Amino acid sequence: MPNMSPKKNEMPSQNPEIRRNNYEEVALGYTEEIAVAEAERCLGCKHMPCVTGCPVGIKIPHFIKKIADRDFEGAYRIIAESSSLPAVCGRVCPQESQCEAKCVRGLKGEPVGIGRLERFAADRHNDTVTELPEKPEPNGHRVAVVGSGPSGLACAGDLARKGYAVTVFEALHTAGGVLVYGIPEFRLPKAIVKKEIDTLCALGVTIETNMVIGKVLSVDELLGDGFEAVFIGTGAGLPRFMGIPGENLCGVYSANEFLTRINLMKAYRDGSATPLMNAKNVAVVGGGNVAMDAARCAKRLGAENVYIVYRRGEAELPARAEEVEHAKEEGIIFRLLTNPTEILPDENGSVGGIRCVEMGLGEPDESGRRRPVEIEGSDFTIDVDCVVMSIGTSPNPLIKSTTDGLECTKWGGIVTDENGLTSRSAVYAGGDAVTGAATVILAMGAGKTAAKAIDEYIQSK
Repeated sequence: MPNMSPKKNEMPSQNPEIRRNNYEEVALGYTEEIAVAEAERCLGCKHMPCVTGCPVGIKIPHFIKKIADRDFEGAYRIIAESSSLPAVCGRVCPQESQCEAKCVRGLKGEPVGIGRLERFAADRHNDTVTELPEKPEPNGHRVAVVGSGPSGLACAGDLARKGYAVTVFEALHTAGGVLVYGIPEFRLPKAIVKKEIDTLCALGVTIETNMVIGKVLSVDELLGDGFEAVFIGTGAGLPRFMGIPGENLCGVYSANEFLTRINLMKAYRDGSATPLMNAKNVAVVGGGNVAMDAARCAKRLGAENVYIVYRRGEAELPARAEEVEHAKEEGIIFRLLTNPTEILPDENGSVGGIRCVEMGLGEPDESGRRRPVEIEGSDFTIDVDCVVMSIGTSPNPLIKSTTDGLECTKWGGIVTDENGLTSRSAVYAGGDAVTGAATVILAMGAGKTAAKAIDEYIQSK
């Protein structure tokens, strides 16, 4: 009989007073007993509505049934049929707006904790299975993948399983893309990312780091060097700024730089080669998951007061509810309905404060959220010595500027058809390089779609 409890089993986690002083993972994961109890909440719907909400099409009821039957490795194998990064997705996917949003149990209570169960199955596999998968029989074809973020890794993994010799070209010194430079250790331990990448390498994927495609080699040179197709998964790493006075002051960071220094360069360690300033009061401008990550990192770096400055209300925050809750538990201060107008200098020319105005909410805009409207005469100042801008990113223009005939949108996204094919023959793209900043799982879905199209293109030649 199904477990008809209306609530999910709670996720064990570190105490907020302890975790805000360390970089260890906040969510501790389900035990076997909790996982089985949560899996028993699944009704095993024959029409499987949850699967329609998964961008990579994981057979969700099937893997959950395996957990309920205590066949944990069987659960992992089902997930791995569709996902190249199960331990990652179990941690960072917005399941609440995807698979769990379609769960029938959510109609009269809370949906099944699909993401938590995916993480459990992946972690259980990683903890108990040491053997790496066998390399498939080579099919004699070569494909280049530009970028080792979620879309690139998903594309590379699917092609490698079909026997392709896949080479992934990564601009940074470490593979993983946004998974290693953008998401903090306390949300996604880097050892987990490495484990997932090691699995892909065992399948035959070759990763070349410090390879800036567009500088070291061009896309055309890759095609001329024996690669039969190229997939571009370079993400959206170009930060945006507001264009307000004071953004060039010392102490103003883009969220990309701030998080990269912490996550990839380990700026929080004593003696780091790329240290961050010792700020006491930090304002993070923005309301998405990246803003929450930056704010929580600032608190761990020792800031006394960390503010989330966001121009809409709490209901409009784009960040996951779980991340907002964790930020509040860790002492992050939310200054909502607040919009910066100027970053003020101190006597040394560094950040000395941020001038803001209060906002009201008007009619919904094109995003469906209520439009923020400035309240006249509501100016005030928040005393800060550091500002982190987290208001979005755009695709890097390097690939566009060095690849002839590659059609892009006015904001820099690569134009593709529904299969990921660009305006250039044999050149495919997906993920944030196409859509702008989105989610890990949507990028993976695009990588899988392109891998299928690349296989069909090469096999039809």
